Amino acid sequence: QVQLVESGGGLVQAGGSLRLSCAASGRMLSTYAMGWFRQAPGKEREFVATITWSGSNTSYADSVKGRFTISRDNDKNTLYLQMNSLKPEDTAVYYCAASTWYTYTDYRKYDDWGQGTQVTVSS
Repeated sequence: QVQLVESGGGLVQAGGSLRLSCAASGRMLSTYAMGWFRQAPGKEREFVATITWSGSNTSYADSVKGRFTISRDNDKNTLYLQMNSLKPEDTAVYYCAASTWYTYTDYRKYDDWGQGTQVTVSS
């Protein structure tokens, strides 16, 4: 098991930027494929981005492609999500997640989760 703690969320105007961090402990982050997911009020948790164990491959939801960047620093045991050109529809609780096996886009496949950090984008 790995413990994950997200930070960096907040209130931002449309067009602005935020950088989310996910600090890991208990296990080395390099052991896991990682993902970012988000959940808006009344909606199901949805895929945002994933990154492989080495960080060599990334994937993004179409809704965030070109605006968000996922990265990881295994030496610091930290996962990041740089969010640029934010839109009101990006408003959600953002979660980082760890997978032992694969960079799934289905949140139900992930093994460990952080508590989430709120991102609110005003129009």
